[in-house]
Amino acid sequence: MANKPAFSQGAQVEHPKFGLGSVLSCNEEYIVIKFDDHGEKKFVLPIVLPNLKKSDRQPPVEKRRSSKKKAPVPAAG
Repeated sequence: MANKPAFSQGAQVEHPKFGLGSVLSCNEEYIVIKFDDHGEKKFVLPIVLPNLKKSDRQPPVEKRRSSKKKAPVPAAG
């Protein structure tokens, strides 16, 4: 029977070097975290676990590129 991952997807964590981030995935071996200022990082879970703290902050709103299509410019005629 598999153990429950240390952190669930979407959990907010704080790392002493990389700061605040959101857990993207976690299993018995690895954890992938998307840090606010350092992008995605993959860690060996047993090594990084003592350094991670759970954070009670709200997840940051994803910055998405604007998907609005520009209105076509009428042809001058």
